[in-house]
Amino acid sequence: MKIAQLIFFGFLFILILFSLTTWINYRQMEAVKENTEFVSHSATVVRQSNRFQRNILNVVSSLRAYFLTGDSTFIQAFASARQENENILTELSSMADSAQMPGLRRIQTLNGRWTSEFTHILGDVQRTAVTSKDPVDLSVVYKNEFPIIAKGDVAEDLQAEVRSFINEEYKRREVRKKQLAGSIVSTRRLSFILTFCSIVIGLVIAGFVTYSISKRILRLVQMSNTIAEGNYKVQVEPGRDELGRLALSLNHMARVLDTNISELKRKNGELDQFAHIVSHDLKSPLRGIGNVVEWIEEDHGSELTPKVQEYFGLIKGRLIRAEHLISGILSYARVGKEEMQAETVVLRDLLEEIVGNLAPRPGTELLISPELPVLHTERVPLYQVFDNLISNALKYNDRARPQLAVWHEDHPAYYVFYVQDNGPGISEAYHQKIFQIFQTLQSGESASGTGVGLAIVKKILDARHEKIELSSEPGLGSTFSFTWKKQPEWKR
Repeated sequence: MKIAQLIFFGFLFILILFSLTTWINYRQMEAVKENTEFVSHSATVVRQSNRFQRNILNVVSSLRAYFLTGDSTFIQAFASARQENENILTELSSMADSAQMPGLRRIQTLNGRWTSEFTHILGDVQRTAVTSKDPVDLSVVYKNEFPIIAKGDVAEDLQAEVRSFINEEYKRREVRKKQLAGSIVSTRRLSFILTFCSIVIGLVIAGFVTYSISKRILRLVQMSNTIAEGNYKVQVEPGRDELGRLALSLNHMARVLDTNISELKRKNGELDQFAHIVSHDLKSPLRGIGNVVEWIEEDHGSELTPKVQEYFGLIKGRLIRAEHLISGILSYARVGKEEMQAETVVLRDLLEEIVGNLAPRPGTELLISPELPVLHTERVPLYQVFDNLISNALKYNDRARPQLAVWHEDHPAYYVFYVQDNGPGISEAYHQKIFQIFQTLQSGESASGTGVGLAIVKKILDARHEKIELSSEPGLGSTFSFTWKKQPEWKR
């Protein structure tokens, strides 16, 4: 499966899981809302039912007070309580559900009969008071008829129905309260479980995707490191994901590199062989020419004119320069080809050996630091670097009193060595060119160098990842500085 598809389906699964979590939470919240609304609605029903029950008592109290005192204001209180109960029953009718409606209808019926009986008594009393010349004895009515109505069967049935209605509402509300509490607990529990599961599954999917991608990338990195170490035959399984195209590219690159490196090694071998053959074939005729010149000078020296002797001197100089050039080319070709072992090198002894072999002209001032370090390194490359730098410093110094100074700086992982002279100096335009092979500051007949020495120095230092710098101005001498690691790279 491709990485994009794996990531897409992973996110899709997480999205579906979170959507399911949201939907379940919504349903639970709806249940909580429904139970909460029922409890609130039930509280209103109970409150109104209690008002209705209190108003029944108010009706009885108002009529009792009227019959005992004859004060007509109690009739108004009776009418107000009766009307309020009518309004309460109407409101309860709109609020009661199908389970409570039968009981509410019975309450309405009983309340109608009960209040009509009181109304009938009041109507008789009021009509008698209008038609009779004698005042109505309310106490007689209170004793004879009021107890029958106030405490009769209808009144008792009405009170019983109201109590039954309220008790039933209390029971239903308690049930809904328990359901509400259960819904809240269930909502919290489900929310926690689903959220936890979503996080865990999301982490598992993310971990799986990350592992799959990192595993593929790690293989490609390992392949790249193997190629960097010089094994160009390594291949990696392409796979079917997006990284497969990168794997195919790396496999192709490895094959191309293997082919190119093999071809390069073959051509380098041919070039080395060619250099050795050419140097051998060139040195033989050069030696022959030199020998012929010497024989002529020995056998016919007295017969040669000064001009011819001058020409013979030029020929010998060119022969020597050609031999040096051939030797330099061979040395340049050998740089980095031979495996060398590190050994203890006393640098001051090494420099004294180099100076002794070069035999500087009289009057040369040598300033070699007595504090030069003792190194554990490859002796031959270091010898070649110092030999070429010191040789150039002495050869091209045209001062009456040449000076050569060598010192160093100590750093934690490497040394910096300095070779300084008071010669003619080098223009900044040539600071980089002089390290190229066959590049010299002299030209034509005046050229005495081969242009190979500094190229050999640069190649040796580049092969060891070292640096070389030149600080020089015309007429102010030159200072070459180069780094040299304290530990050979192959021991690191």
